[in-house]
Amino acid sequence: MENKKEKKIELFKILPFILTAVVIILDQVTKCLVVKYIPQSTSYPLIAYYSWFDGFLQIVHVRNTGAAFSMGYAWPSVVRQIMLILIPVIVIAIIIRICLKSNDLTVLQRWCVCGIIGGGVGNIIDRIFRFKTGVVDFIDMPWFGLHQFDNTPILKFLSMDRWPTFNVGDAFVVVCGVTLIISFIIVYAKQSKQEKAKKAKEEKK
Repeated sequence: MENKKEKKIELFKILPFILTAVVIILDQVTKCLVVKYIPQSTSYPLIAYYSWFDGFLQIVHVRNTGAAFSMGYAWPSVVRQIMLILIPVIVIAIIIRICLKSNDLTVLQRWCVCGIIGGGVGNIIDRIFRFKTGVVDFIDMPWFGLHQFDNTPILKFLSMDRWPTFNVGDAFVVVCGVTLIISFIIVYAKQSKQEKAKKAKEEKK
């Protein structure tokens, strides 16, 4: 019985890494297709519903030699190797270890963490094998910037017309990251509610 229980626990922890593999494969396959069929710095409109939505979603072949939003692109080569390859590899290794050792994460949280790992590894592969040319980004979407009543931007970052170009790995990191945060908030709220109910029962006694 104990062996079966241990095997179930191991499967519970290992199974979500299927998502990691799927994300890495999707990320790399889509990047290879973009590199092969779309010349760099050119775009291909994917969806055009009406004239005012023309170019809503575009495939744009661009390269990013820095981190998110091109931060660190001008750093010296050695610094970029440390900051964009070595440190992320160490962080991901730590996250994988925690994910395998911890018994506190829920099923949803484990799948989210594995999705984030997949997206991170996908970009690390680019940073290793496309170090000089940069990570392949290709998904280009509009960003409806936030403005005040006089049409002046609230924040410069929020007033941009289009979101910085990203890839499949980035998309999974963001979506899984947001879902993970929401999940932690829900779990924390439930635990707080249970603790309050427990204290209320104890006070009645």
